[in-house]
Amino acid sequence: MTTVLEKIEELARREQKEREMGGEKAVAKQHKGGKLTARERLDKLFDEGSFSELDMFVRHRCTDFGLDGKEIPGDGVICGHGLVDGRRVFAYSQDFTARAGTMSEMQSKKICRVMDLAVKTGSPMVGLNDSGGARIQEGVDALSGYGQIFYRNSVASGVIPQISAILGPTAGGAVYSPAMTDFIFMVKDTSYMFITGPQVIKTVTGEEVSFEDLGGAMTHNAKSGCAHFACEDDADCIARIRDLLAYLPANNLEDPPVVDTGDEPDRDIPALDTIVPDSARMSYDMKDVIRAIADNGVFFEPHEFYAQNIIVCLIRMGGMSVGVIANQPAAMAGCLDVNASDKASRFIRFCDAFNIPILTLTDVPGYLPGSSQEWAGIIRHGAKLLWCYSEATVPKITVITRKAYGGAYLAMCSSDLGADCVFAWPQAEIAVMGAEGAARIIFRKEVAAAEDSDAKFKELVSEYEEKFNNPYIAAKRGYISGVIQPRQTRRKIIEALTMLRDKREQRPARKHGNIPM
Repeated sequence: MTTVLEKIEELARREQKEREMGGEKAVAKQHKGGKLTARERLDKLFDEGSFSELDMFVRHRCTDFGLDGKEIPGDGVICGHGLVDGRRVFAYSQDFTARAGTMSEMQSKKICRVMDLAVKTGSPMVGLNDSGGARIQEGVDALSGYGQIFYRNSVASGVIPQISAILGPTAGGAVYSPAMTDFIFMVKDTSYMFITGPQVIKTVTGEEVSFEDLGGAMTHNAKSGCAHFACEDDADCIARIRDLLAYLPANNLEDPPVVDTGDEPDRDIPALDTIVPDSARMSYDMKDVIRAIADNGVFFEPHEFYAQNIIVCLIRMGGMSVGVIANQPAAMAGCLDVNASDKASRFIRFCDAFNIPILTLTDVPGYLPGSSQEWAGIIRHGAKLLWCYSEATVPKITVITRKAYGGAYLAMCSSDLGADCVFAWPQAEIAVMGAEGAARIIFRKEVAAAEDSDAKFKELVSEYEEKFNNPYIAAKRGYISGVIQPRQTRRKIIEALTMLRDKREQRPARKHGNIPM
């Protein structure tokens, strides 16, 4: 008869075997490829000693193609919960050392279980993806597993933050779950995402393309926009996930954490008085403005390499988390285009879902003109920006630093789209278009009739600028809350954030709107 102590020892042996994952050789191969193991990744994600594993002994039940009797530790995934900076987070980590972390019926059940628990407890969900895709031997059971995860991604969206890390190959159906989460982190040189791999593409189309060019970290960060962060290695990736979580609430019913950063909320920033060049044709770096107003100059930027004509980032002001959307005059003069509209729209919706106030920094000459933009659907994509700002009910503050022309003025969260406070710097130009373009239309007859048409045109441009290209007309009409000294920008924003902290805004009941996709 087996004693209790012997049964306890048996449990310890079984647990130890699970912790060995796919075995010594498989772990060594993982390390040789520059990757951490699934368990090492979880150790870095969670506060030391806080991780609690669930469903350690789950096993597949496939008997086809020689899988019967084959042991796959944890069925290729490790699931559980723990603390990140003392706050509860759920996670799964696919184990490439165990049958390449392939998705199976039972693996999906493990993942779905932690996703369900995350929603029930109102905790963020982190997925560490490193998988060879669907386990082919299981056929439709493996496909069903993906479908169940996709369904839960949708249900959890806007309820809890969902974060995905791509830490190895992720192909076919495996890419869609990360795509349905809020943020995707990738690692340079070791992680890939694609629907069909290079070999399939070559067979079908004849095109030759490398793994890196097709679906590498920089490809998806700079070209497709499918990923938000390109990290140096696994450790850097997980450290940045921890940084991101620090800005976010646990769920949609909470406010983001307020942190004592030690930075004075009412400090003046004299450098902002001269940051905008006198010439409207000269650029400047809007990131310098963001650093100046952020607590301790720190900001956390998703999509750094994508649609660089617009910036989205998270900062703290007076210790409060703030989502920033800003035109970037140093890239394409800060014009709005298809990609910039999509990038900003998604970030606005994320901030609104999780009670993060939105700060918009505006310097925009308009939407990017051209047939390529029109044919790519700039009307539809540009409308997303109008839609998302209008839909957002969190505190919305706008600062116009220089140009705000035409429909782009409206699209960058004007008071008409529900901005609670709109401030303008003294050099701000709020108009239908720039002075030269307006003068060519309004005064074309006067210019044509003048003896010196060039001199007359310059005179009329100057007259238009003096009369309309300033913030005071908008201030007179009540479209902006005030004209402020640039050096006072941080103080004014924090005052507004404090005033709006208890903002509540109700909209008519509906199932959901029909966003212009």
